[in-house]
Amino acid sequence: MKIGILGGTFDPIHMGHLIIAEEARIKLGLNKVLFVPAGQPWLKINHAVTPVSHRVKMVRLAIAGNSYFKLCTLEVERPGPSYTIDTIAALQSQLAAQSFFFILGSDSLAGLHLWKEPAKLVQMCRLVVVPRLGLGLPDLNFLEAAIPGVVDNVIQLDTPIISINSSEVRRRVARGLSIRYLVPDRVERYVAGQKLYR
Repeated sequence: MKIGILGGTFDPIHMGHLIIAEEARIKLGLNKVLFVPAGQPWLKINHAVTPVSHRVKMVRLAIAGNSYFKLCTLEVERPGPSYTIDTIAALQSQLAAQSFFFILGSDSLAGLHLWKEPAKLVQMCRLVVVPRLGLGLPDLNFLEAAIPGVVDNVIQLDTPIISINSSEVRRRVARGLSIRYLVPDRVERYVAGQKLYR
């Protein structure tokens, strides 16, 4: 089986996440895509993050209509900061003999050399890189020098560039603006009902 992994803070999950996951599923022939909410994102250690119970619930609501999408709570169940390498290793031990495709933005790929054990990570999965608005692919020669083998494991995903981001969704809610069509209807109702981001 070919399994896609889309990790993130999902604060909140939005339509861009769903579009990217579906594009990756179709174009790479993935059997399923796991949505992995971060428990304690190490890159956002000094930022306020919505309690994980809300973020998990929003992911569950967002993906409910797609049988190929599954919620994976490995990172929220594990104490301490969330690291991708630990998640992939845990998935490999649980789901033996699978091919893993880790989906990330081109901005995240540029900083991959700063991640925990990046050389080991690129040996364990393929990196599916999604274009971000105004950002091209990072310098792969620089990355290859820092992380040998990364170039052979990068797949550039040709997808529409989605400029929705969670920060803007939160700002719109705080200003009393509509987030309709930016997030799934169920997530919009949940955010309103729980009075999140106000």
